[in-house]
Amino acid sequence: MQIFLLMYGLVSLAEIFSVGGFLNNATVLKWFSSIHIAAIATTCWILLLNAIVGYQLLDDGTILSLSLFFVSGAMIFIGTGYIALDTGFGYTDTFKPDADYKNYGLYVLYLLFPIVCLAGYFILESILVLRVLGETRPMLLLGGAAVLFAIGQVFAFVISVHLCNAADGRIDGALFETLFTLLAVITLWAFWSSITEDTWVDEPLNPSMSDADYSTHRSGRFDSQYA
Repeated sequence: MQIFLLMYGLVSLAEIFSVGGFLNNATVLKWFSSIHIAAIATTCWILLLNAIVGYQLLDDGTILSLSLFFVSGAMIFIGTGYIALDTGFGYTDTFKPDADYKNYGLYVLYLLFPIVCLAGYFILESILVLRVLGETRPMLLLGGAAVLFAIGQVFAFVISVHLCNAADGRIDGALFETLFTLLAVITLWAFWSSITEDTWVDEPLNPSMSDADYSTHRSGRFDSQYA
């Protein structure tokens, strides 16, 4: 999860320059925009890998699992970054936008691929929490993170243009999209902490039990479902 937070930090840093509206140099803007797009795709991929690792298909923290994160993440970052740069600078005609300025490569990597990764993360974590752990409270945090992120996207893709027109271009939805995305990441971190530190054992939605009883409960539930 720490790798995800580092990548989110890179997304936020690149976003300041790519959508901040204060860069006048087109070349610099294209570079930061490319880094921004590449960081978004990589961050969502890293988040999905966190969900997959949660099923213990690979031991967390081992060289193999860390290599999976770094190697695959680097491949996505470099590949997406190159496509974005090729689109902006026209190194080749492969990713040149059509007459309507549509670029299907960037559309897939910037929008569709992250959506698939986020949906996969939510589904895998929901199964892990509800079926494997047999808990409900962490789902409130996971659902809250999803709602906050969705609100941010509504500001970015729906409300932004109306807000910008009403404010004569002084403000748009990027500010609120960034705020709600940050809140979603904070909530997601709280969710991750809740399922890795067993903080829900004595919570109101979960019966209090001794450590021995809790271990028996967890192992018995797991064995009965996956024996």
